[in-house]
Amino acid sequence: MTKRLFTGLAALCSAILCSLAIALPAAAEEQAFRIGIAPHTSARVIIEQYQPVRRAVETALGRPVEIVTAPDFTAFARRAVDQDYDIAVTTGHQAQLLREDAGYLPLLTYKSDFRAVVVTAAKGPYRTAASLSGTTVLGLSPSSLVTLWGQHWLAESKLPDIQLRYVSAADSVAQLILAGDASAGFMSRANRAKLAPEVQAQLSTIAESGPMAGRVYMLNGKRAALAEPLRKALFAFGETAEGRTYFDVNQLGGYRPVTDEELAAMEPLADEVRRVLKAGK
Repeated sequence: MTKRLFTGLAALCSAILCSLAIALPAAAEEQAFRIGIAPHTSARVIIEQYQPVRRAVETALGRPVEIVTAPDFTAFARRAVDQDYDIAVTTGHQAQLLREDAGYLPLLTYKSDFRAVVVTAAKGPYRTAASLSGTTVLGLSPSSLVTLWGQHWLAESKLPDIQLRYVSAADSVAQLILAGDASAGFMSRANRAKLAPEVQAQLSTIAESGPMAGRVYMLNGKRAALAEPLRKALFAFGETAEGRTYFDVNQLGGYRPVTDEELAAMEPLADEVRRVLKAGK
């Protein structure tokens, strides 16, 4: 009987160990370090674009890292405020919001200027701000930096009867303009440069912003102990061949520190995001 009891216990222990082994991959997946990227273009492009960054952070941390995004900028801001991301990479106005309202810490930003542009069809009738009166203009979402800048540009241009419509990504903006479904749209200059050459050739830029705080890497305050190791790892990645290729392909210029003054200057636009988030509750 003792032998049978020992055999039964051994079988039970073996079953438990097997079940634990099966559960481990799921647990490891749940613990993946999450880098959230603001949805400046399609999710497929974002995930592909940030794979070199993912690999660099994964090597530095010695744990799985995943790249995630959101359906639009407003959803992204809400998820970041709700602490869904370990690192949030987003434009300066949302970075300032996350710093002030959600305890995120600035890590770094890119060297290349971030500018918003107003684009129209090159062969279409919309060549000036005044020509847009009474038409439909496209933005990315109510809390996107390029859209907020564009709305201010429309107001300063005193254009009557503008209907603002929101779409998901810069390539959608371009497609709808070229299809004649809108007169103009807002996007970043970098995203305009990422469009297919044949699409770029069919667009005309009729206005451009000054430089603004672009995509900023913000670390969740719960991960504050990782700030310096991650900053060093990212700067080191920027010096590698893969890092230089990543910057060249995406026209980012490299990494640089981000200053408190740069983020503080975005406070008025951060406040507009707060209003959008509050209205959505």
